[in-house]
Amino acid sequence: MRDTNCIFCKLANGEIPTNAIYEDEDFKVILDASPASRGHALILPKEHYANIYEIESETLAKATKLAQKIITHETEVLGCDGYNIVQNNGEIAGQTVFHFHMHLIPRYKEEDNAGVIEWNHLEFSDEEMREICESMKM
Repeated sequence: MRDTNCIFCKLANGEIPTNAIYEDEDFKVILDASPASRGHALILPKEHYANIYEIESETLAKATKLAQKIITHETEVLGCDGYNIVQNNGEIAGQTVFHFHMHLIPRYKEEDNAGVIEWNHLEFSDEEMREICESMKM
């Protein structure tokens, strides 16, 4: 199902012009309008899913396979030195558009922001780590 008020639904389904680099029946891949680097692209499902919690497992698997295909091609074409694949869920995690999407960010050694995806590193005692581990086991 599509959300008529969602900008990414409109981009993915051709209602708004984009710099598309790939399209199939499930996805459109476009260049990010505010890129972190040369070649920064977004994988947009054509159906609306607010985040990773809502997207169907099969569609998520297709998105991951598509990410591999796109970054392999872009690495050859752009000559980048590495890649970040970023997928944010929730405002606190940096999600600003609430339509599942994946950022494909080529990284170049010569760029000022090379390798910049940072967070504060925390330290936990061995006991705290064991407690966290136990609480997370499935």
